[in-house]
Amino acid sequence: MGNLEGREQIVPFFLCNGMMTAAEHIEKKLEEKFKESEYESCFCVEVKEVQRGRKIEVYIDCDTGVDFTTCRKISRFLEEDLDESPLVKENYILEVSSPGARRPLLLLRQYGKHVGRKLEIKLTDGEKFDGRLLDVLENSIIVERRIVEKEGKRKIRKKVESEIAFPAIDTARVKLAI
Repeated sequence: MGNLEGREQIVPFFLCNGMMTAAEHIEKKLEEKFKESEYESCFCVEVKEVQRGRKIEVYIDCDTGVDFTTCRKISRFLEEDLDESPLVKENYILEVSSPGARRPLLLLRQYGKHVGRKLEIKLTDGEKFDGRLLDVLENSIIVERRIVEKEGKRKIRKKVESEIAFPAIDTARVKLAI
């Protein structure tokens, strides 16, 4: 199997009444917390257990963007629960943050606040392109992208709008302007 020291991995933890990972427990606690009026625009993007369960990374987002204060409050909320829980090792590290611009968009809900921005998109069939996010629909996105068509010996550049089904997107990242 090889040495996995230092590599990211999912580490299961067990409860007496059945199996539940620390990540699943955290997702459930966040689901409850995000029903509160102060946090109703927030949602959990991803929870990762790394370093053999010693470190837990929690990525949250809000429809209008997440700020430091919200991350700090959520972190304290989760720490209170985890400190009393058998799900984590005694000396664990909990990091709560926004996914940031460099991480891929994982949920369709994340796309809404990026309308108008340029995205780097890779489809599940391997096609890659950049495009401007125009709209977010129930299960797809509308992207404007530039294409080059050949007419005789001439190359014509055009802007076209494409609807992309969410399941067809392998990765999408906000393209940072330099």
